[in-house]
Amino acid sequence: MQSLPAGYRALVIGNSGAIGGALTDQLRADSRCAEVLALGRGSDPSIDFDDPSSVAEAANAIHERGPLHLVLVSTGMLQSQTGHPEKRLADLSADHLAASFAVNAIGPALAIAHFSPLLPRHQRSVFAVLSAKVGSIGDNRLGGWYSYRASKAALNMLLKTAAIELARTHPYTVLAALHPGTVDSALSAPFRGAQIGRPAQAAATDLLTVLDKLQPEDSGGFWAYDGQQLPW
Repeated sequence: MQSLPAGYRALVIGNSGAIGGALTDQLRADSRCAEVLALGRGSDPSIDFDDPSSVAEAANAIHERGPLHLVLVSTGMLQSQTGHPEKRLADLSADHLAASFAVNAIGPALAIAHFSPLLPRHQRSVFAVLSAKVGSIGDNRLGGWYSYRASKAALNMLLKTAAIELARTHPYTVLAALHPGTVDSALSAPFRGAQIGRPAQAAATDLLTVLDKLQPEDSGGFWAYDGQQLPW
């Protein structure tokens, strides 16, 4: 991350996932990075988006360690015990909709709210969340996957709105929603991820390359792993 100050500090939320783990590894290998904090359900402090209070508690626990120049939220949920991606309206479940929004939209929004105060006001910083191209309303041509699509679309709106507010206090900060593409991971495994996805390390490299090039005027945008700006 050449665009960040030398000795920058990074935070990865969701480091136990394939992409989160790859991002953590690559940042720790960057000689310009002074520290990488990796938080998830098994860390100390822990973050569990099923427990909203854990987000604020984690932010409070690390705030004295200094400013964060890079925050990456690499969480996501496509299916769980509450249900699977819906193929039709008749498959909709209130429980699955709620669970999808909790992990894919509400949790990352709370992360922006509680960790953005740790960003420096007068230095470049980047705050990115993993979204998905299927969360693009303008690109939706196939339908289906109601809960996942809607929760990622909500995440995009939350990030866009936060970017407008943070621009007033953090003029050098970039907020970005990222589409990582199909990656060989637990999330994509039920959908031939191992066959059609690429390695998580390759995805992490692509995402960090995109973020390194974004400028403050790009804040609030939605970007694919290849640098393409995606429609809302």
